[in-house]
Amino acid sequence: MATETKSSGASRAETDLGSEAWALLQRVVFSQRPRWMAVIREYDLVPPHWIALQTLDEPKPMGELAKQLACDSSNVTWITDRLEERGLVERHAAEHDRRVKLLVLTAKGRALRAEIEERLSEAPSPIAALSPEDQRRLRDVLSRAVESLEADR
Repeated sequence: MATETKSSGASRAETDLGSEAWALLQRVVFSQRPRWMAVIREYDLVPPHWIALQTLDEPKPMGELAKQLACDSSNVTWITDRLEERGLVERHAAEHDRRVKLLVLTAKGRALRAEIEERLSEAPSPIAALSPEDQRRLRDVLSRAVESLEADR
């Protein structure tokens, strides 16, 4: 019984540390929202457009994009229409079911995404102000978190 209490206490402390780390990471990320918005607006994009461009590494059904954006399929149609008008994505019929429309990033869309990603990847001041050693540690820890995220897919 004492072992259970001890292990649940350690688990709670670990959870508290994880929650604290997550809250701090959110503060840094959310502090950069105005910068993020300014960059994507320079390219005449709104957040759903940018999120769609980011998720289209491979052809993706419009329904799946709706799930990722947590929105209705009709909203994805609007988003896709705007991106398609600009030549950033194309709709293709899925081979297995021609009723399913796959969204495919065009070369122009890939180039635009790469340009925006390059601009957004510049370290914001709260990160840039850290020592090179702290930046390396932060990168390494976040890399492990991303590896875990990708392993869960």
